[in-house]
Amino acid sequence: MKNSLSIVIPAYNELENLNAHKLEQIVDYLKQKKLDWEVIVVDDGSTDGSNFLIKQFVAKQSNWQFIQNQHQGKAAAIMSGIFTAKNPFTLFTDFDQATPISEVEKLLPFLTKDYQIVIGSREIKGSLRQKEPGYRHLMGKVFNLLVQLVTLRGIHDTQCGFKIFHTHTGQQLFKSLKVYQPRPEKHAFTGAFDVELLFIAYKRKIKIAEVPISWSHESTTRVNPIRDSIRMFFHVLQIRLTDILGGYQ
Repeated sequence: MKNSLSIVIPAYNELENLNAHKLEQIVDYLKQKKLDWEVIVVDDGSTDGSNFLIKQFVAKQSNWQFIQNQHQGKAAAIMSGIFTAKNPFTLFTDFDQATPISEVEKLLPFLTKDYQIVIGSREIKGSLRQKEPGYRHLMGKVFNLLVQLVTLRGIHDTQCGFKIFHTHTGQQLFKSLKVYQPRPEKHAFTGAFDVELLFIAYKRKIKIAEVPISWSHESTTRVNPIRDSIRMFFHVLQIRLTDILGGYQ
């Protein structure tokens, strides 16, 4: 049962990653493993034509499906995927494979240890970060300090895009989101939805395992570090305020 896995991949303007054969890497890995798996690629309203190419690619694969969303951000894309998932466990992984799909082997054993959520971490002992610019690492450190102070103590890396949820648990948590309810977006936006999900899980005393993984920085022009960091900062404060006002009861 532990190997029954749904894999959700959010996508937005992925031409560069398609040309780098990122999806082929996932196909090649899964063919080698004894997993009862499905792959769900959710496009977040791409404007570069990559959604049509992804749809064509998915149509040629077994156990893959494609979902086309309006542009609402990463949280909404993953939400669509987890509510479509049919297997007991769901992995969220980024299209660029900054954390290689093979790292799932480090997370799967924790599903037999009464953990409902298992998250990859780039910040704890045993993890490996590669090619990350110094300023990005510093921004991540500052953001994590904010998260620790305002909302969620004890989690060292909320933002790594590599997490497994018991599917039912993940669905219930996504239903409970307040700050990251789906809404139209103007720009590519990842956001701090992970913080809200994990904060709600923490309040509900859901067991979370944080596991060291290997991760390599993948450069992109889709994200504006300054604009997005400021927005995420206010979202963390909004999550805390929502909690104070009883929004997560």
